[in-house]
Amino acid sequence: MRKRLYFSMAAAALLCTALGITSCHSGSSSSETNAATVPSARVAVAQRGDISHVLTLAGQFQPYQVVDVHPKVSGYMKRINVDIGDIVHQGQVLAVLEVPELRAQVQETVFQLKQTQEEITRAQHEVKSAEALNYALHAQSVRLQQAAATRPGLIAQQELDDAQAKDLNSQAQVDAAKAALAAAQQHAEAAHADNERVEALQSYTTVTAPIAGVVIWRYADTGALIQGGTNSNDQTLPIVRISQSALLRLRVPVPESDVPYVHAGDLLEVRVDAINRSFTGKIVRFTRDVNFETRTMETEVDVENKDLSIAPGMYANTALQLASVKNAVTVPVEALVLNSRHQETVYVLDSSNHVHIRGVQVGLQGSKLAEITGGLNTGDRVLIGGQEKYQEGEEVSPILASTPASETVQESGGMIDLKAGASGGGQ
Repeated sequence: MRKRLYFSMAAAALLCTALGITSCHSGSSSSETNAATVPSARVAVAQRGDISHVLTLAGQFQPYQVVDVHPKVSGYMKRINVDIGDIVHQGQVLAVLEVPELRAQVQETVFQLKQTQEEITRAQHEVKSAEALNYALHAQSVRLQQAAATRPGLIAQQELDDAQAKDLNSQAQVDAAKAALAAAQQHAEAAHADNERVEALQSYTTVTAPIAGVVIWRYADTGALIQGGTNSNDQTLPIVRISQSALLRLRVPVPESDVPYVHAGDLLEVRVDAINRSFTGKIVRFTRDVNFETRTMETEVDVENKDLSIAPGMYANTALQLASVKNAVTVPVEALVLNSRHQETVYVLDSSNHVHIRGVQVGLQGSKLAEITGGLNTGDRVLIGGQEKYQEGEEVSPILASTPASETVQESGGMIDLKAGASGGGQ
């Protein structure tokens, strides 16, 4: 009996054990099935960051002004005081011309001026003489008329008429003398103007620098015949060419697609590799015109160059910030999906990892990140990539991807690499 009871209890225990094992295997299989039905998805967290677009361009330095210095008169070069590379100041004497004819003309005008002064003096004396004679004749005529009025018949009428005629004639002579004096004065003014004109021409034989700068070329030597630059259509050579190099223009060709982002006052970083110098410049002007052939707009930056360390013609590499946002909500560009109504959307996960399709407003976009101006908050989780596989309300298993919060997009419009050019030339 005891053995039979023992075997019954052992059989019951084995049955319970078998049933328990079967139950455990069933639960494990169910859990694995549920996990397999929940798809995984890569997600990124919306963060606060900066996005900026930077355009890199090659520019070239140009003189602020270039002036060809012509003399206003023709003559022989008596002396030239400068040569290429000389630094000159405004008003400095560059050259002196020899024009013998002008000396004679100056002497002639001086003589004419003295002659007109003598004419004025003579005319003044004639006016005084005529006025004195008129005074005497007028007084005589008045006395005779008074005597005739007092004692009628005492003085013959013929004598009274002669006295009155002489009075009137002397008055006319006074007027004529004054007119001669006015003519002499006008003649003197004309002679004075002619004298000033010739002396001005003589002063033009001394050629001075119209601006401060550097002599970048010299066209004349001592003894050469120099033609006066009196007509803009003349193809005469200047004496020297002066470049205003203490202030330079850095000209940068901005591509057509980036023209809307260019504004006066915008800052750009400038790197001059030839002299190993970097600085920040400011856009001061642009042509507001896109070149038909190059499809670029010339943009200028004024650069102080008082030490003349930058030579006109040098190249510079520049970086211009076209557009930027600071402390904006950013997500990877992969998170954006364009729906059937051509609206930007993102697939957002809630706290229970269920998908919700949400419309958003997109601002500035880079190559990797996009600014979200509305519809999304910092910390929201969004799906990145393969969004077409997921449905509204579907549960997913998130796989968090590490993504940057900020991005600087480099757009190249052409750069100058002096080292590469040097190495290429050496080969």
